[in-house]
Amino acid sequence: MEESMEEEEMLTYEAMMDDQNHNNWEAAADNFRQPPPPPSSSIPDPGREPPGGQLLAVPSGSVDRKGPKEGLLMGLRPLPEPSGVIMMLKSCDAAAAVAKAAPAPTPSSTININTSTSKFLMNVITIEDYKSTYWPKLDGAIDQLLTQSPGDYIPISYEQIYSCVYKCVCQQHSEQMYSDLIKKITSHLERVSKELQASPPDLYIERFNIALGQYMGALQSIVPLFIYMNKFYIETKLNRDLKDDLIKLFTEHVAEKHIYSLMPLLLEAQSTPFQVTPSTMANIVKGLYTLRPEWVQMAPTLFSKFIPNILPPAVESELSEYAAQDQKLQRELIQNGFTRGDQSRKRAGDELAYNSPSACASSRGYR
Repeated sequence: MEESMEEEEMLTYEAMMDDQNHNNWEAAADNFRQPPPPPSSSIPDPGREPPGGQLLAVPSGSVDRKGPKEGLLMGLRPLPEPSGVIMMLKSCDAAAAVAKAAPAPTPSSTININTSTSKFLMNVITIEDYKSTYWPKLDGAIDQLLTQSPGDYIPISYEQIYSCVYKCVCQQHSEQMYSDLIKKITSHLERVSKELQASPPDLYIERFNIALGQYMGALQSIVPLFIYMNKFYIETKLNRDLKDDLIKLFTEHVAEKHIYSLMPLLLEAQSTPFQVTPSTMANIVKGLYTLRPEWVQMAPTLFSKFIPNILPPAVESELSEYAAQDQKLQRELIQNGFTRGDQSRKRAGDELAYNSPSACASSRGYR
């Protein structure tokens, strides 16, 4: 009777342990059915076998039926603590919550991209932009440079004008800009020519000298401002130089129209000493020679007085003629009251008297 009761208790205990093992197996299997979490420091090494694998690797025959306690210790290993898995799941939930809390992508980023693209497109200078914005700035600066007097201060930004020229050249507006520049300066020179034609003879030479000097001075500023256009358009495509083109404009629109009126007045002024100041005469003669060297043939003697090597070399047989010309010039100077030689000798005598030892001693207080 006692043996039958012990056997019943043993069977009941074994059934209970089988149910417990079955429940533990299902719990382990449910844990491994979940999707893998993201990498984290709490995740066990993937090289190690999972607890379920260890459980499956234990053969059924290894369970010792000697006793309930001993069989439990030898046949089944306790499941790992679920704290690591729980922390991993919590971290995943926290990351998901942060992702949900972060604002979703809005059209602002797209707007920023479009804005940068529109800014890039805004840098493109259309022909309308050139005519309405860029050329008016250049036009005003050219006006001031062409009409300035020597020594005047021009309140313009050379850096801004150079930047306008640079941008227009980069945007393929060189041809239009060169055409506008030529038209602008041509219009100015035609106006200058009309003013010279209305000048009286006694002011004609002086006004021509002013117009020539003013224009040549303006070129010293205009050509550097358009140097980028000159380098990448005029020299490259037209095989010319901007300065030469602008000098040619003055030759065609001013000098050629007035050379036959100007030259007789210059010859007349040469025959009358100091009717025209020597500096004015030198500027005009040198300027005419720069504009067109062929004009030397109109008055070789006049040009030879200001430009070397115009006349042929002197020969010994003509020395008497040269001396006669010099004597004639001296007589004309004396007739006009010019006594520079006497004044020079007088000043030289004063200097000798001042530099004598007695003069030096008296000037220093010595007796």
